[in-house]
Order: sequence, then C-alpha cells, then structure tokens
Amino acid sequence: MTIAPSQKPHREWLWLFLSLVIVGGVTVPLWMWANPQENTAEYWARWTPRRIAKLFLGPEQIACYLCFVWAGFMLLNRYREVWRQRVAFQLDLLPTDEGARILPEDARPLARKVEATTKNRPYILAKMISMALTKFAVSRKAPDVGEVVRTQADVEQNRLVTSMGMISYLAWAIPAIGFLGTVRGLAGGMTKAGNQKDPDFIQQVTDQLGIAFDCTFVALALSVALMYLLHVVTRAEEMLIIDAQQYCQENLLLRLYDPEPEPAYAAAERG
Repeated sequence: MTIAPSQKPHREWLWLFLSLVIVGGVTVPLWMWANPQENTAEYWARWTPRRIAKLFLGPEQIACYLCFVWAGFMLLNRYREVWRQRVAFQLDLLPTDEGARILPEDARPLARKVEATTKNRPYILAKMISMALTKFAVSRKAPDVGEVVRTQADVEQNRLVTSMGMISYLAWAIPAIGFLGTVRGLAGGMTKAGNQKDPDFIQQVTDQLGIAFDCTFVALALSVALMYLLHVVTRAEEMLIIDAQQYCQENLLLRLYDPEPEPAYAAAERG
C-alpha cells in the first residue's frame, strides 16, 4: 500500500532549525552588543541555587507540574494508540488487486474476513469497513455505503474530540493556577507595602512580587509546551480519520459493483 499524503513526514522540524539559525544568527550578536553587562560573571552570579529554587519550586509551580505531567501521560497514551490504529492499514482487509470488484454477495464474507483478520481488536479502520460492507450487503447500493463511511468517520472524530476534554481542561488549568500565584504574590506585596515601619519592607515587597512573576512565567511556559503537544496529538488523530476515509475510498467505494436491477424490478418501476 502506498503511503497516503497525510502519512508522509512533515518538515516542520527542518523549518524550525532554519528559523533558529536565521533568528539566532541575527539577534544573539545584537543582544550581546546591546547588553554587555548581562554577559558578565556578576550577572550570572545572581542566579544562585536559592533564586532558582524560588523560580521553579513553589506551591503553584508544583501544581502546574502535576497538571502538565498528568496531561503528558494522557497525550502519550493517545499518541501510542494512533500508531496502534495505523497497524490496520498494513493488514489484508480488502482486495487490492488491479481490477478487483466487490459484489453485494461478497460483502458479508469480506466483513467476516475483516473480523477474523483483526481478531476483534478495536481498529477504527476495520470498524468503518465492516459497517460499510454490512450496509452494502443489505442495500446493494454504492451511494449508501459512502454515506455510512462518512457518518462513521464523523462519529469517530467526535468521539476523539470529546475524549480530549480532560486534557483541554488541564491545558486551561495550568495558566489559571499560575495566575493564582500571581494574585497571591501581588496581594502579599501590597500587604508588605502597607507596613512601611518594617525596615526590610522593600526587600519583602520585592520578594512577593518575585513570587507573582515567577508563577506566571512557569505556568505560561508549561502551557505553551502542553498546547504544542496537544496540537501534535490532535493532528495525528485527525490524519488517522482522514487516512481511513481515503483507504475506504480507494479500496472499497471505488471497487463496489452496483448491479443493474433485474428486468422484473425494472418493469415494476416503469409501471
């Protein structure tokens, strides 16, 4: 079987590499020229273990990590399921010989062959083919089979979208948790600012504002990464449905033989 266009490797990573080379080659020298003080040892010495711990380790940051890892495991499982579903394209489900035709009398034996080949494993492609062949055996009309394939593809697509609900919620929850930390830091900063009798109030306000911005930074960074992973998995699932439809179009719908009605039925229709 030839590889479908949607199964061919994409070149996003090549374009990303070229973009990094071009943008980095222009901006890095300009940044080093415009901000020489940020390249000194004194600047990097400010990033002590305590400062790094305050940036990445906090109650809100830990909650964001939990949501990110939880969603990551679910996305990994869905991506593995997509690759498991693609095994069905390599199975001998339908005749692929040149000039092969599928008659209504062949539909039920082919459906039983599909079930035997997949051994009742839940493949989206196999289910789509089985339902289409069953419809062809009953109605004996090729247009009805095409409608079944489209309907089943919509059902599978809607099922995938609906089952993505928890991951979408976590992708929304991560920046929301970060903003909770922002509010906590700003509220603490305002509280400290109100107590100006404390000689260290400026340092305390600065620390509280640091908490606010650190939480926002970590949450938004994790959200961007999770949204990209969500995009990759969603695209893989959509391509799976599209390729299943294309497989049915090439190996099933275009091979169906819709027999002409018998003279008796034709006479009855004319009458």
